[in-house]
Amino acid sequence: MPGFSCDLAAPTTTLPHVWEHTVGSGHAALALRADWQAQLARCRRELGVRHVRFHGLLSDPMDTLICQDEKWLYSFFNTDRIIDYLLSIGVRPFVELSFMPDALASGSKTAFHYRANVTPPKDYDEWSTLIGKLARHWVKRYGASEVATWFFGVWNEPNLTVFGSGKQEDYFKLYQSTVTAIKDVDASLRVGGPVTADSEWIDAFVAFCDRNHVAADFISTHQYPTDSFGKPGDDTEMQLSLSTPGFMKSRAEKVRDQAGGRPVYYTEWSTSSNPRDHLHDEPFAAAFAVNILMSVCRLVEAYSYWTFSDIFDENYMPSRPFQGGFGLLSIEGVPKPVYRAFELLHRLGTDELPVTSTHETVHAWAVRRDNSVTVLLTNHALPRHPVSTELVHVSLAGASTPRAAYVERVDDDHANAKRAWRDMGEPEYPSRLHIHQLEVASLMTKDPIALDYNDRTVTYSIDVPPHGVASVTVEF
Repeated sequence: MPGFSCDLAAPTTTLPHVWEHTVGSGHAALALRADWQAQLARCRRELGVRHVRFHGLLSDPMDTLICQDEKWLYSFFNTDRIIDYLLSIGVRPFVELSFMPDALASGSKTAFHYRANVTPPKDYDEWSTLIGKLARHWVKRYGASEVATWFFGVWNEPNLTVFGSGKQEDYFKLYQSTVTAIKDVDASLRVGGPVTADSEWIDAFVAFCDRNHVAADFISTHQYPTDSFGKPGDDTEMQLSLSTPGFMKSRAEKVRDQAGGRPVYYTEWSTSSNPRDHLHDEPFAAAFAVNILMSVCRLVEAYSYWTFSDIFDENYMPSRPFQGGFGLLSIEGVPKPVYRAFELLHRLGTDELPVTSTHETVHAWAVRRDNSVTVLLTNHALPRHPVSTELVHVSLAGASTPRAAYVERVDDDHANAKRAWRDMGEPEYPSRLHIHQLEVASLMTKDPIALDYNDRTVTYSIDVPPHGVASVTVEF
């Protein structure tokens, strides 16, 4: 039986909620949708999200730049509608400066269903003019002190040929042109890169910026546990089975060391890079997310989940409620198990206590908040690795008399809307009643848990099923 002990009188360490800093989305035009906006507002209220990042702010669906009668025409109306809304709900943009307006593009290569042009500018001076005009407009509209709290990341995954040439020298030229244009508007605006996939190019990017005296206020990159594992054609579960429990942490440690003291922002991660992975919708993702976030939270300034919603159309937007999409929320706004895991994480305090003992699949964290202590438990293994229900024993020494205790669960039988959807026959277009029933099925409940209290020590035992999350709060 796994056993974990904690001394409530022990010194605590600060638990930074880096998962709340930023969350990902699809492309900018989606942010003009009312349902997208409503779902983000919910994430702000219930998960504490502070920034949002999306692709395509400069792409043609946003009408940011066109050429008519050989004249450049700029319009920041749609970008302003998005920023106005974000600020109205207390969310700020993590700006991704992408992709290329067709009028300024040097080629016709595109990515995604919405045909984002991924070629370099045919005129770097005109690109600099566009970036400078946009930054200057925002400073005038929102004030320099406000815009200085945002982040400007240059492009998206330039190391992948799907988003350009995949060559460092091409990206470095674009980055230098972009950062110069922004800093010419206001030196306090924060710009960074290289926004690469698989934590790549960090050493080379830092060296380029240092060597050429190019500002880089932060390092931004992406990581998925399926990166670097398996071979083309392998299914996602095979790739995950070949990964290792410490992979995401080791990558974060390496990037932090490479960053040269600059803050590190992971602006994309998920349980896999597959946009149609059934595990995204299941309790597996909840347990996986808790384990990853608690392992990296002291290494980075942000760890941004990709994405907050299945309102997302890089390939296309399926109508099925549970489609294996990246979102924390389904297309209708129903919370998946991983959403509830983020809710539990948000409600944790910031004073983490040391926990003794380890187990191969069960992990525990103890966090104090006001007059309570929460022990967050997961029982998780990568696919095709053994995991079974475990009876977990917890001992909390140095405790005053407990007043109440309850457990909140996320597992196959709790907060699992996909299971409820299967039970109702998997309707592709659920009715309003169905959606209400799915929302109810997604809820966590606070169930009382029996405690023993002797000699200032609280003890209890609890079963945690495979890929389960159990959050036990004791109030004193």
